[in-house]
Amino acid sequence: MEITGRITADATIHKVNNDKQVVNFSIAINDSYKPKNSTELREIVTYIDCSYWLSSKTAEWLKKGSMVQLFGRIGLDVYSSSDGRALGSLTFHINSLKILVFAKKVQGNNNSGASSNIVQEKEPSDIPF
Repeated sequence: MEITGRITADATIHKVNNDKQVVNFSIAINDSYKPKNSTELREIVTYIDCSYWLSSKTAEWLKKGSMVQLFGRIGLDVYSSSDGRALGSLTFHINSLKILVFAKKVQGNNNSGASSNIVQEKEPSDIPF
């Protein structure tokens, strides 16, 4: 399965059983449609949690705003809440990924003299993996 979206926050690395590491992040997928008998365009945003087990070094490149193309499978986690309700969540387990657009932080000055971070898109010219 293949999905493409923008990363919603910088990726994080979590240790599992003190020997494996997993890179976790979420992406947003934007879609739109026109309801039947309507001229109004409706937009939908779907958020998907993702996990990547193959290389924790990849996390340094997975920054908020980057656009990624992911290949893998969907996993389902089912559990019961403290009040007995059945709940579930989906996670996209990534086999391989491509960074289509990097997010680049640029330092700028505002009137107070402090620096601020501005996110701009940068085309991938030299992907390290």
